[in-house]
Amino acid sequence: MISEKIIIANLKCTGCATTIAHELLKLKGVKHLDVIQEENAVSLSYEGIDRSVIIDKLYDLGYPEATAENGLLLQLKSYSSCMMGRIENLKK
Repeated sequence: MISEKIIIANLKCTGCATTIAHELLKLKGVKHLDVIQEENAVSLSYEGIDRSVIIDKLYDLGYPEATAENGLLLQLKSYSSCMMGRIENLKK
């Protein structure tokens, strides 16, 4: 099992964190996940899945790895993901 912390861009609030956790935990092989807002990071454990699949999913949600280019389109995607997470939080 691999455990690591991935520093990401565009993490703003609990809505973002909810969406990230919800979507990454859908990936087969992701075993444990914590979104650490204060550090703009995702700490996770996984096996049987390539790291690039996780990074691609984060990118698709609008939360690229901090070393990646972060253009306007990704920032807009992150706002959309954030809103979905906020709606999900309201359901709880």
